[in-house]
Amino acid sequence: MNIAVTLFSEKEKEINNFLSKFYNTSLDIPNSLKWEKKYQNPVEITEIIGTFVDNEDDFNISMWVCLDKDVFIKVTSKNANDIIKYIYERFPY
Repeated sequence: MNIAVTLFSEKEKEINNFLSKFYNTSLDIPNSLKWEKKYQNPVEITEIIGTFVDNEDDFNISMWVCLDKDVFIKVTSKNANDIIKYIYERFPY
C-alpha cells in the first residue's frame, strides 16, 4: 500500500521553498508547481501535514493526501487534526 502526499502551487518555487524548510536543506525540484511523494508507512505523512498547516500562511500551496486508491482529501487547517487522528487510528503502527 502506498500512501501519497501531493502539493500544488500556482507560484514558481513555492513548493521548493516549503520543502526546503521542511527538510531543512536546499532543494531543487524540477517541476516546481507540483510535487508528490509516496510513503510506505502512512504515519510518516502526519509530520508533513502538521508542518503544512503550521506554515499555510507563509506559502501559497495546497496539499492533497491519498489514503485509498483514487480517493483524494484536501488538507486544510480545519480538517488536518482529524486527518492525523484518523491515520493513527487506521494505521496504529
